[in-house]
Amino acid sequence: MENRKESSTNSINEAYWNKNCGIAHTLSLIGGRWKINILSYLLNENKLRYNELRKRLVGISERMLIAKLKELEKDGLVNRIVHQQVPPKVEYELTELGTSLQEILYLMDKWGETNLVLSAQAITDEKDSFYEKLTNAVTQNII
Repeated sequence: MENRKESSTNSINEAYWNKNCGIAHTLSLIGGRWKINILSYLLNENKLRYNELRKRLVGISERMLIAKLKELEKDGLVNRIVHQQVPPKVEYELTELGTSLQEILYLMDKWGETNLVLSAQAITDEKDSFYEKLTNAVTQNII
């Protein structure tokens, strides 16, 4: 997490919006590249060991996973369960607050899946239009 002066305009604005806007507050807790993925895996599988999470999160570094798990734990969304045994066993699960994100995450997934297809189709249509215009220009000797 980046360190900014608390008196900076950016920090003041962020603090204001996080206190006064539900969407900003929610995004401050679940935003970023990895948190939603961690929460989704825990929603679907209830409890996961650290290494199970790491295997599922392709591309995440150990340092980043530890940092994101600590942030989620600090924000009250994830419980860290340490089993006193050798070798040590640590599991993660959602808290009641974390579980309350289920509907939001489901709706975000549904919206994303729907619009992913629409976005892909729009890009394809744009490319087709470009190639059609290019072909017409070439056949009419404009280029």
